[in-house]
Formats: sequence, C-alpha cells, structure tokens
Amino acid sequence: MDAETQTDAGTKTNPGNFFEDFALGQRIDHATPRTVTVGDAALYGSLYPTRFAIPSSNEFAAASGLVPAPVEDLIGFHIAFGKTVPDISLNAVANLGYAECRFHRPVRPGDTLSASSEVIGLKENSNGATGVVWVRSTATDQEGRTAIDWARWVMVRKRDRSAPAPETVVPELAPFVAPGDLVVPDGLDFSTYDDTAAGSPFRFGAYQIGEKIDHVDGVTLSESEHMMATRLWQNTAKVHFNTEARDDGKRLIYGGHVISMARALSFNGLANAQLIAAINAGAHTNPAFAGDTIYAWSEVLDAAVLDAASGVGALRLRLVATKGRDESMTLKGDDGKYMPHVLLDLDIWTLCPL
Repeated sequence: MDAETQTDAGTKTNPGNFFEDFALGQRIDHATPRTVTVGDAALYGSLYPTRFAIPSSNEFAAASGLVPAPVEDLIGFHIAFGKTVPDISLNAVANLGYAECRFHRPVRPGDTLSASSEVIGLKENSNGATGVVWVRSTATDQEGRTAIDWARWVMVRKRDRSAPAPETVVPELAPFVAPGDLVVPDGLDFSTYDDTAAGSPFRFGAYQIGEKIDHVDGVTLSESEHMMATRLWQNTAKVHFNTEARDDGKRLIYGGHVISMARALSFNGLANAQLIAAINAGAHTNPAFAGDTIYAWSEVLDAAVLDAASGVGALRLRLVATKGRDESMTLKGDDGKYMPHVLLDLDIWTLCPL
C-alpha cells in the first residue's frame, strides 16, 4: 500500500468527536435510522425482568386504548440515544446526566427512529484533559413526528490538551417537566383498567408523596448481557466494549442498562406505573461493572391527575439503583454526596390508572 492510499484510508474512518470538536449551537444529524421490531421487544424481555402489562400484552394495550401495542418506552429511548453516541460520546469518559426528556408518542414495531442533536453547552474541566458537552437531542419517526426529546451532558476527552478552552456556557435546564407539559398518548384510557391482569391493586391513590418502596429483587450483571444490550441499541461507546479504553481495564456498564434493569425491578411495588411520560433528571452516580448485583427502590415525589375522564394520573418517582440491597434506602451521606453504593438517581413521571 503506498503513502497516498494509506492517507486516504486513514481519513475514511471515524475517530469520533473530541471535546474541542464541539461548538455552541452546532447541529448534528445522526446516522443510521433504526426500525423497531418485535425482535427488539423479545430481546428486551430476555435481558430485563420486565412485566408491565401494556407492552407485554396486545389485548391489555387495546383495552387501554393503545392499538397497536407499543414497545417498552425505554426501547425507543435506548435506540434514539444510541444514534447520538458516534457523534457525541464515542470518546466519552462517562455519561453524566439527563434532563427535560419527554415521551411524545408511543413507539411501535415498524416505526423508524432518526435522531439529531444541538450543542447547548460547553465547559472544559480544570484538568485540561476533558470537558463537559451538553446537547439537546430529538428522535423523530418515519413521518417526521417527534417521538422523544431530551437533554444530556457527557464528559468527553480532549484530543489535544493544549487546545484552547471554549467559552464556558452551562445551560439552564428545568428541574422537572411540569405536569401540564406531559403528553398523554392519543387514545389512552384507563377507565376499564384490569388490576388483576396488571398484577397489582395499588393505583394512583394508593401512593403517598414521600413514600419509599423497596423493590426487593436483585439481578447480578454479566459481561455478555450488558454488551449484548448495548450493541442492540447500536451504541458504540468504547468504554462498554474495549478493555483498553479505560485505565482500570474494565468494561463500564452502559448507564441505560442500569436504567432498564431498575425500571424492570420496580414492577414489584409499582406494577401500575405503566408508561414513562418523562425523565425529569438523571445521574449515573457511580460506575457499575459485571459482577455487581443491582437492586432498586423508589420514592414518590409528586402526583397529578392528567385526564380524570379517562382515568389517567401521573406519579413522579425517584428511581434509585444500588449495588447491593440497601434496606435503609439512603441516597446521600451527611456530606451531601451520593453514597458509594448508589449507581443511579433517576427522576421520572409515569402514567398510571386513577
């Protein structure tokens, strides 16, 4: 191979964007639209112990006014998130958090999701080796309709430590999605809701603000499952697959894998929290690795009646994933910092029957 051919070949691969490649206001249209299939739903169910009735049963979904039945909300989120990785977080150290995520319409088999992002914030870290990038991303379906939109921030490596730091811009993000801004899916109707089929008699009115629920069950993470899940969403972040991408030689568990595991575990105690309407905020507070056993607990933060005629209410929940079971359900220490066993602090709105 001659030098010219070598140069041409080198420019055809994608090394991913480094911190200094981002600019405020930059718009990125992400590659590879992804069609959702029933296979996605089946594999999701094999990876996570999910049992929520609407995405599990065509008949239950139809009785709730959703025809055809949607897939799990997080399938759409993971697919959309995965589209952004090659451009936003291929060279990430860690995904740091989420905000202002709304689920505008249920995702169903046959829908094709595409994604785009806008850079809304930049801040170089004091070490000069990394920086934080904030983006607002939107996933649309095959008809151009918004399915999901969200903001997230990620720590990204610099290619050149001597590259000048950009002006620091930290976006102001809402602490939570207001109840009036939540989207109730077209046709959703819980007025003839079947508690027995759903698996719990505890509806909207059974939960009190401030109540904590220990979801009891645990799942030990494995290398094969977390890498399979991450590849399913076409997430190419190096730290999840390549042991040479981290100084400790470990594969970092994809944060979305922890989210889906915690959401599935929350069925035991919140079986009627059928659909996710929004992710208000989220933080991956400590890393997770294969061999860690994940447990979950929830705290009820708020409640709102969205459509009394159709029997639809919303519960705002803090969903916490921990490494090892924490019966005390303690989030932070006296110093205000997250406890070392806390892996995820996720603030979500869920739709449930009144």
